[in-house]
Amino acid sequence: MLGYIWQYVYTSFLRYWLKWFIRQATGTCELQRICSGNKPGATRTSKAEYSLRSSKNKVLRGALEASKDQLEKCADQIMKEKNVKPQKDPLFKESLHICLLQITGNSSLYVSVENMRKEVFSSENQEHEAMLLKLWDLLMPTVKLDSRITKQWGDIGFQGDDPKTDFRGMGLLGLINLVFFSENYTEEARQVLSHANHPKLGYSYAIVGINLTEMAYSLLKSGELKPHFYNTVPGTPELRQFHQLYCYLAYEFDKFWVAEEPESIMQFNQYREKFHTIVKTNLQDPDVNLTLTACSKK
Repeated sequence: MLGYIWQYVYTSFLRYWLKWFIRQATGTCELQRICSGNKPGATRTSKAEYSLRSSKNKVLRGALEASKDQLEKCADQIMKEKNVKPQKDPLFKESLHICLLQITGNSSLYVSVENMRKEVFSSENQEHEAMLLKLWDLLMPTVKLDSRITKQWGDIGFQGDDPKTDFRGMGLLGLINLVFFSENYTEEARQVLSHANHPKLGYSYAIVGINLTEMAYSLLKSGELKPHFYNTVPGTPELRQFHQLYCYLAYEFDKFWVAEEPESIMQFNQYREKFHTIVKTNLQDPDVNLTLTACSKK
């Protein structure tokens, strides 16, 4: 209770006067001190985001909702509001602009991912069908499908004769992630599939992949992926970066599963949550970088 009271008092009253006092003493605003005192990455951008979000100035708060093509103008407006002279701090505008690109880019990335998740896989859509068949060819290059609807789909971890029913939760996003991993990290994807088909430690490759897509989606939605993107993308994160994050999860979960040696696939939820906790703990590291270290084809 005392913690909440202190937080309210600090944010509502003390923070303003503390910032004013430091400004008088140093001649620089809080955003300048953040940008000059921290290297590019999660620590700098997270502090800048907090500063902007906590500001009583509408211009500063409004920058968090601006579109990408308005951000340079927003940086100019912030400098004007804070009386920052380019001659005295020539690096500030560029640093602030990068922070704004990262902050607003995280929101726009979520919108793109959500739209992809909402798109329903349709067997009547030729592009959807081609993507599904491509997944098979990438993972099983020496084996031909007997037909479009066949029990063979179980060999790469789908539940039934027609994979389309397995994409209901994550929509087209689940399939795109599976294909991206198989196309850009083919050797690693086939290695993971071989582990998934192990007679004792096996699991449903495609179903688990879709489940990990849900994990990546939830972490993005909650904002927990921000430190990773702030450290790895010096600008606006794109869909490709989200797919690469999925590749990391798919590869690392397989390593985790094999090392843990679960007694049965029935324990999947238990180990999934344990892995989830590990990922969330890693994301609390200000230097976090959840990037698959294997060499991508692209």
